Amino acid sequence: MEDYPQMAKEIVKRGHEIGLHSATHPHFTQLSVDEMKKELQSNRDLVKKVTGYNAKLFRPPFGDYNNTVIETVMEIELIPVQWSVDSLDWKEEYSAEQIAQRVIDQVDKGAIILMHNDGKHTPEALEMIIPQLQQQGYSIVPVSDLLIKDDWYVDINGVQRKK
Repeated sequence: MEDYPQMAKEIVKRGHEIGLHSATHPHFTQLSVDEMKKELQSNRDLVKKVTGYNAKLFRPPFGDYNNTVIETVMEIELIPVQWSVDSLDWKEEYSAEQIAQRVIDQVDKGAIILMHNDGKHTPEALEMIIPQLQQQGYSIVPVSDLLIKDDWYVDINGVQRKK
């Protein structure tokens, strides 16, 4: 965000959501509640300062969470989000074709696909994934469109469920 502020602004301008992921990429289960809040608030403040966007979503680094993490995130009015399909696009040894096939094979209705903006083959993989999923009848939507808005909880697998 600090290195590419114009890109971040353009992402927001084009109508995309920005979710928080932390300021320093720690394992949140190893932080105190105060450390978590500081980490999240500094990240939220930076996004707001650079883009004017008020981020509402948070995905913990490494998918590392427990009840305390979820409760803390919700206490500061963020919505915790996990993924249901890991593309493994961060692994340089995976080709764009392997990443695309992995995603296409695992995707299901309501899937949240984990991908990284710095993956070596991510752009090329997305060029294969998006048309294939659209051909199968899927729509690419903002994460917030997939979320249950009222009376929900996060199960042991990180999946949001209706109470």
